[in-house]
This record gives sequence, C-alpha cells and structure tokens, in this order.
Amino acid sequence: MVNNTDARGQWEEESRKLGRFNLAVFGKTGVGKSTLINRIFGESVARTGTGRPVTQSSSLYVSRSGTLGLYDTRGFELGLSADEILAELRSLIDSKRTADAAEHIHAAYYCVRAGDHRLEPAEREFISGLHELGIPVFLVLTQVHKKGEVFRPEHAEFAQFLYNQNLPIYLGRPFLTAALPDPTLGYESHGINELVAATYQAAPEAAKSALAAAQIVDRDLKLKAARVRIKVAAGLAASVGASPIPFSDAALLVPIQTGMMAAIAQIYRVPMDAALAASLAASAAATNAGRALVVNTLKFIPGAGTVAGGAVSAAVASSFPYAMGEAWARVCGMMLDGKFGPLEQMDNGKIRSVFVDEFRKMFSSSLNNMRKKDDQA
Repeated sequence: MVNNTDARGQWEEESRKLGRFNLAVFGKTGVGKSTLINRIFGESVARTGTGRPVTQSSSLYVSRSGTLGLYDTRGFELGLSADEILAELRSLIDSKRTADAAEHIHAAYYCVRAGDHRLEPAEREFISGLHELGIPVFLVLTQVHKKGEVFRPEHAEFAQFLYNQNLPIYLGRPFLTAALPDPTLGYESHGINELVAATYQAAPEAAKSALAAAQIVDRDLKLKAARVRIKVAAGLAASVGASPIPFSDAALLVPIQTGMMAAIAQIYRVPMDAALAASLAASAAATNAGRALVVNTLKFIPGAGTVAGGAVSAAVASSFPYAMGEAWARVCGMMLDGKFGPLEQMDNGKIRSVFVDEFRKMFSSSLNNMRKKDDQA
C-alpha cells in the first residue's frame, strides 16, 4: 500500500512529468490582455505567479500550479521598436533550443481590440516577425460584441478585414473573443473555448497536458489529457499483470494507479492535500472491490489462472487502471463543481463511495466484455 509520504513523492514526480505550457502575450496597452488570460487560466499570473526577467523588456511568470508560464512583454510600453523586441525574443528562443521543452515558448497571442478598427503597419510586421521565429501566432480580437449568433456589424467587418490581410497567423484567421459579458448592453462572453481548443491543437505534444491542466474553461480538454495518462497507466499495468495467476499481483498495480490518480488530479487542478487524502482511501477501496469482481468473473473463463491465462491477466490488469482513471476523472470534475463541499473540507467518505460506484460500473463492463469475447472464441 502507498503511504502518504510515497504519495507525495509520486505527486511531485507527476508534476515534473506534466511540465509547463509557455505562452507569450503581446498587444497595445488596454486591449484586454490581462482580462483574457485571467478568463482562460483563472488567475492573474503576473500578479500571483513567480516572475523573473528573461530579456530587457520581458519577464516569465509561472503560475502557482507550475503548469503555465506567461511571457509578459512590455516592450511597446517601454518605447522599444518591433525590431528590438523581436531581436530580444530571437535571442531568447535560440538560447532555449537545447533546453527542456518546459522552457520553450509554445504559442503567442497578439491581441487587438475590436473597437480600435485598426491594425498598424508596425503590428503587421511584428506578427510576421513572430511567425518567422517559429512560434504559432494567434491573432486574438478582443472585446468583440455579440448577441446570440449576431456580431456587432463594425466588429464583424474589422474581423473580415483582418482575414483578408493574409497574415501568417494560426488557421489564417483572427479569433473573435469577449472574455467577459456585458449584461447592461446584453453582450455575452464568447470565443474563449474555441481559442483554447485551437491553442491545444497547435501546442507540441510535450506541452498539451500542461495546457489542459492550466486552463479552466474547457472540461473536455481536461478529460482528453487525463485519458492520455490513463492509457500510459493501462500499458504499464498490462506488463505487470501478464502472470499466470490473474490479479495475484494487484499490490504491484497500486503505485501505477496512485501515480495516475495524482496526474489526473493535477490536470483538474485539485489541490494536493485534498487529492491525496481522497485518492489514497479511494484507491484502497477500489482495489478490494476489483479483486472481488475479478474472482467472480474469471472463474467463468477457461484457462484463467494457468500459463495460458497470462493474456487474460494482462487484459484484467490494464482494464483496472482504465476503470480507475475514468472514475477518478469524473470524481475530480465533481470536486471542482463542489459536489463534496469546499476543496479544503471535502467529505472523503462520500468521495470514496461515489468513486467506488463509478469504478464498479467501468470495471464490470470491461470484465463482462472479456467474458463475451471468450464465449465467442
């Protein structure tokens, strides 16, 4: 059984594996850069994160969770030219090429306010320069007014104008957004999920899970990243479980499952203390429930428990973390929704009960499918 100390070590290891997604944000003062970032990531990273200067005009701020790095460039406000800022960035990028992926700039947002109705020649040159640095560049049109499916006409016209410029931007078009609604005028928040999904698509594989963890607007993206980690755990468990006696090595699966659960909790941004307290109890309960389900199911499969049954054991072992991972991802979502009370004071007994119920459904389904395949063989 994994104790609390080991679990904390696993948490730190999974945090290192998760890495960091680094985003550079540009645009004139007052276009809504901070509002956009706060909406996507749920915190003012430049205020609450740890910052360090990386160039004359730029600082890297790292979020409290460590999954987001924000390159905040104040070059325009400091009176630097586009060429000077790009030269700094080029030097920075060149210095990071051989560094770990967590140090690279993975994407850039260039923000323009819809109400300005203008993209200056210097801004166009700057966007082209960013593209030449090899960074996916997103042209983000901020504070775009929209009611229902109808955009404010002049904002739609400006967006079409930007599209017609054939700028070297991701997908060849601007992303129309409003980070906050305006209830007084009846305008709604929109475009944020689309921007985040496109950013995830453009991000390198090594940074995708960190982006999914850092953002707070797209729950499906978190589940997608969680399933990548679940697949890894299932593969590890299959190699452990390929023994002649099905599920006799369940204890060997525990570190695999608790490591996976730590990773999923971080993707969902469940605090460490809350996640560990809940996951250790839930994992133990699910392991006991899993043993009972396995014994009851595999006695109907000829050859299970023999050398020939090793493949059966591997299939069972891989199904186990799959069921646990899917169930835990659902429970983590419920935690964020407050289903078990405040994160600092959650009802761990209720979490354990809900988790085991979800796990039973998933694992029973997998075992029943194994039985059906064996009957058809």
